[in-house]
Amino acid sequence: MGLNKESKQAVINAVSSVLESSQTIVIARYDGVTVDKMTAIRKQARAANVYLKVIKNTLVRKAVANTKFAPLADKMVGQLIYSASSDPIAAAKIIHDFAKGAEAVKIIAGMYNEKELDVNAIQKLASIPSRDELLAMLLGVMQQIPAQFVRCIDAIKKQKEQVA
Repeated sequence: MGLNKESKQAVINAVSSVLESSQTIVIARYDGVTVDKMTAIRKQARAANVYLKVIKNTLVRKAVANTKFAPLADKMVGQLIYSASSDPIAAAKIIHDFAKGAEAVKIIAGMYNEKELDVNAIQKLASIPSRDELLAMLLGVMQQIPAQFVRCIDAIKKQKEQVA
């Protein structure tokens, strides 16, 4: 059973509102993916705050028509899954990891910062650590400096004790 006109407009409006706040969108073909794998990727997407949906291409084309993602409209052909996020890396990372885990998934295209991305660019974007990972790295470095200072002071103290 198809969607009526009001339902289609509601889907278009919902997708448009998500895209307004998104920095990145990634499109992938998912022919032959099992329900279990789709459920797992949806769970990962929810945890990463990524909008991940299978939507009729015609509805998505209408939703992107007057947005910064409009250049992707001509690539929206076939059985596609759409991933969008306000985090510049999260959408690319979710789809890239999904494609690595399922050979049936093929990344088609994407956009970030109003620039169209090919498969290689999406893979590079996905390899960048997320904001949380970068903050954890920074915190680790910041904790190392005082720890090294304390070890240095302790070594000086031990050295003076040995001399005395």
